[in-house]
Amino acid sequence: MAVSDVMIKSTGSYVPEKILTNKDLEKIVETSDEWIRTMTGISTRRIAAESEATSDLAYRSGELALKNGGIGPEELDLIIVATITPDMFFPSTACIVQDRLKAKNAVAMDVNAACSGYIFSLVVGSTFLKTETYKNALIIGAEKLTAITDWQDRNTCVLFGDGAGAALLVPSDGSGKLLAFDLGSDGGYGDMLYIPGGGSRNPATQQTVEDRLHYIKMNGHPLFKIAVNKMRETFKRSLKKAGLKPEDISVLITHQANMRIIDSLRSYLKVPEEKVFVNIEKYGNTSAASIAIAFHEACESGFIKRGDIVGLAAFGGGLTWGSAIIEY
Repeated sequence: MAVSDVMIKSTGSYVPEKILTNKDLEKIVETSDEWIRTMTGISTRRIAAESEATSDLAYRSGELALKNGGIGPEELDLIIVATITPDMFFPSTACIVQDRLKAKNAVAMDVNAACSGYIFSLVVGSTFLKTETYKNALIIGAEKLTAITDWQDRNTCVLFGDGAGAALLVPSDGSGKLLAFDLGSDGGYGDMLYIPGGGSRNPATQQTVEDRLHYIKMNGHPLFKIAVNKMRETFKRSLKKAGLKPEDISVLITHQANMRIIDSLRSYLKVPEEKVFVNIEKYGNTSAASIAIAFHEACESGFIKRGDIVGLAAFGGGLTWGSAIIEY
C-alpha cells in the first residue's frame, strides 16, 4: 500500500558571511538605497566567496537538515537540488552534494525551475515517497546568483543574492502532511527572464563574453504583472484542492523576489501582515533558495509551529510557477 501522506520532518539553511548593502551598490552602479528599498524591499544580500560554489551552499544546508532530522547520510534515499546556478553542466550539483554528504545510497538529481524550484522539488520528492519508491528525500534549493549577475546592469544587480535551504521529507507520522499543490509553466514567456549565452544554442565564445550574454537578462515591467497574476491563480487552485479558504492559512511564505509582489498576493488573499513571513530585506532574491531559507528561518524562530497550515507560492524563469499547502 502506498504512503498516504508526506511531511517535512526537519529543515536547514546556509547563507554566506559576506553582506552587500544598498550603500555598497551605490558605489558600483547609478542607484540609491532609498530607491532599492522602496521598489524592492531589499536592504542587504549575501555574497558567496569566490571559493564557494552552489554545491558548497547546498551541502551546508542539507547537512543541517539531516542533523535536525536525526538521520545519517547513509540512510538517505533521494537528493533533489533545485538550482539555476549549478557548479557545472554535469555532473549535477545534487551528485556533488551526495558525495560531500557521503550519502552513498541516495539517488541524486537536479531540478531547474528557477525561483519555483523548491516547490517543484517538494512535489517531486513527495511523489516518490507516496509511491514508496523511496522512504525519505532531502530537497535543497541553492543558488550562487551573484555568479550570473551583471554588475553593470542596475536594474538586475540590486535584486540577487546567494544562499541555500533544505528540507527532509519523510512519510507522515500524523503530525504533518502535504495537503495540496499546483504547478505550471509557459515557455512562451521564456525570453522575459533568461541567460542567452553558454548553452548549445549560444556556446561560450569570446564574442558571447564581450556581449555579456552569460548574465541574467530580465524584462521587469511585464514580468511583474505576470508574476502577480500567476501567483494569485496558482495559490487559489491549491486552496481549492485542499478544501481551504485564505483565512485558514496560518502562515504565508512566498518567493522573496519583490516586496510589492508579496504585498499584492497578501492583499488579494486578505491575509493579515502578521501571518506573512518575509526576509527579503536581508537576502534579496535567492531564486530556488528563497522559500527554502524562509521556511527554515520561520521554523527556527517559532513563526511556524507544528500543526500550522502553511501556504507557499512562487514564480520564476521558464516561465514557471507553483504553490503548495502544507500542514506542518
